[in-house]
Amino acid sequence: IVVASTTSTEQSGLFGHLLPAFKKDSGIDVRVVAVGTGQALDMGRRGDADVVFVHDQVAEEKFIGEGYGVKRFAVMYNDFVLIGPKADPAGVKGSDIAAALAKLGASQQSFVSRGDKSGTHAAELRYWKAANIDIAAAKPSGYKECGCGMGPALNLAAQSNAYLLADRGTWLAFKNRADLAILVQGDQKLFNQYGVMLVNPAKHPQVKKELAQAFVDWLVSPPGQSAIAAYKIEGEQLFFPNALK
Repeated sequence: IVVASTTSTEQSGLFGHLLPAFKKDSGIDVRVVAVGTGQALDMGRRGDADVVFVHDQVAEEKFIGEGYGVKRFAVMYNDFVLIGPKADPAGVKGSDIAAALAKLGASQQSFVSRGDKSGTHAAELRYWKAANIDIAAAKPSGYKECGCGMGPALNLAAQSNAYLLADRGTWLAFKNRADLAILVQGDQKLFNQYGVMLVNPAKHPQVKKELAQAFVDWLVSPPGQSAIAAYKIEGEQLFFPNALK
C-alpha cells in the first residue's frame, strides 16, 4: 500500500520504527511518500495513495467533507517548537509563541519558513496571525521561504543561524544543529495532532481498501499505539499516542 505522509513523520525516523512492526503483525508492505501535508492530501484527492497520515486537522476535515477520505482517526500528537540561535538576538525565549513572533517580526532577524503548504507551514501562518502579523501582505525583512521539507529547512536555518518553527520529533532526530536551540516551547497553541484516513474507494476504485484499512486499524490499535509510544531518541519520546482516548 502507499501511504502519503508528512516529512516530519519520515524524517523523525518514526516510519523506520513502525513499518517493520506492522509488517511483522500483518505481512503487508507499506511504501511511504513523505511530502508536506497539503501535497499528501492532494495525493489522496488524486487517488495516488491508499492512506493519508498528516497533521492539519482543519485541512483533514475538509478532505473528509469533500468525500475524498472515509473517516478521520486521531493517532498521536507531539508539539511544535520555535528554534533559533542560542544567543537569541530577537529576545523571543519563553513559552508564548504569539509574543515571540511579534518580537521576531519587529527584529529584522532571519526566519526560515517551510513555505510548502505543509502542516507545519499552516501552523506557522496561524501563529503569525495570532501575533497580528499578516505574512501574505508584508513579510518581515528576514523572512525566507524555502519551499522544502522539515529536514532541509532545519539545515538552512543551521547554516544561516536563523529562527524557524519545527516539530519536536524532527528536531530531536536532527544532528546538524550548529548554534541552534529550542527557544519557545510549552504554549498550548503549539500542540500538534496527527490524523490518519483511508482514501475513499468509492471515488478511487484502485485504492487497496482491505490492506489500507488494516494499516489504519493497526495504527489506532493497542499494538500500533504501543509501537508509537516506544519510539525514542536518546531516551526522549517523540510522539504520544492518543487514539484510544
